[in-house]
Formats: sequence, C-alpha cells, structure tokens
Amino acid sequence: GASGGIGQPLSLLLKNSPLVSRLTLYDIAHTPGVAADLSHIETRATVKGYLGPEQLPDCLKGCDLVVIPAGVPRKPGMTRDDLFNTNATIVANLTAACAQNCPEAMICIIANPVNSTIPITSEVFKKHGVYNPNKIFGVTTLDVVRANAFVAELKGLDPARVNVPVIGGHAGKTIIPLISQCTPKVEFPQDQLTTLTGRIQEAGTEVVKAKAGAGSAT
Repeated sequence: GASGGIGQPLSLLLKNSPLVSRLTLYDIAHTPGVAADLSHIETRATVKGYLGPEQLPDCLKGCDLVVIPAGVPRKPGMTRDDLFNTNATIVANLTAACAQNCPEAMICIIANPVNSTIPITSEVFKKHGVYNPNKIFGVTTLDVVRANAFVAELKGLDPARVNVPVIGGHAGKTIIPLISQCTPKVEFPQDQLTTLTGRIQEAGTEVVKAKAGAGSAT
C-alpha cells in the first residue's frame, strides 16, 4: 500500500527515520515513482519500489519490519466493518507472502478493520507454521494521538505533554480511552466526558465525512 493516501506519507516518515537503512515499497501501481521521489531525500536509507504480485517476494526478503496500510479506504456512510470483504483478502495475501519470505519480521497492520485483520494475520502465520504472537501488531496509535489532542484542546494544554492511555480495539465502542489515567491528571463533568469519549471513538468517521469520499484518516 505504499502508493496510497496513508502509504505515501508513511513512506516519507520512514525515509526520514535514522533507524531505517533500507526501505522497500510495494503496491500494485506507482511505487517506482514514489521510490524515485523519496530517494532524493538526504538520509541514509536506500529506497526501491516494487510493483505487482510477481515482485512482492523480492520486496519482502530480508525485511525486519513490514507495515501494511493496504486496502480500500472508508467512504462516508461506511463503517470499518464494511471494508472487511475486500481488505481481508488483501491482508491475507500480503501476510501469506510475509510468512513465506520474511517469517521473522515484525508485522504491523494498519489496514482496517484492524479488529479483524489482526486475527486473519495470526491465522495465516499459524497456517505456515511461523506464528509468533510477539511479532504481530495492530497499529492503533492514532486513537492515542486523537485522545491526547482532544483532551489538550479542551484543557488548554500542550498536546505533546498529554498522554491518554487507550485500550481495546480500533473501531467505535471498542476504542476505550482511559481519561481517568491521563497524564497530567484531568477531570471533566460527566456530560463532557461522555461527549469527549464519543468523539475519540468516532474521530475516524469525522475525518471520512470531512474528506467527502476523497480518502480516509491518515
């Protein structure tokens, strides 16, 4: 998914990371152009784009970390569950290739619905006999980022100094912000707390509506 609305800015961030020495980009279209663009950034990571299923094994060989933002984005009126039929197949195919070509890599799944794509990934790795639960992750940091930003906005705090733990899943009411455990400690009236919790849980939908079908939240 390196050429998509999430994949491109994510690839830019990874190219700028001093921790990355080799960055391989895969998608079904446009990755050579994305790779050429990123290769001009003056950081040590080498960049190469791979295109189409026949090039996927070469893209994955030797990888220590694989990040998968692939899949169709949400459109207004859709829930993350509506993406299941399409994205489940995409994730299953990509993770099968990971199990075959970089079984020891850490696998980070962004593709929604994360609540479902993580179990799919686990089953794929079990099928190939290389399952390690310590190396498969659902990327839900976005919920923490949103919680921190919204709390800071309401309390007039520096968002960089706010930390709201968020547990559970990555869809609607499965997103559980532990505002009582926030650092620094904050308090809200019950009605405001209910509204704040609901906004954190539905923040992705807020972005999807605002983009009016042009993409999902990055």
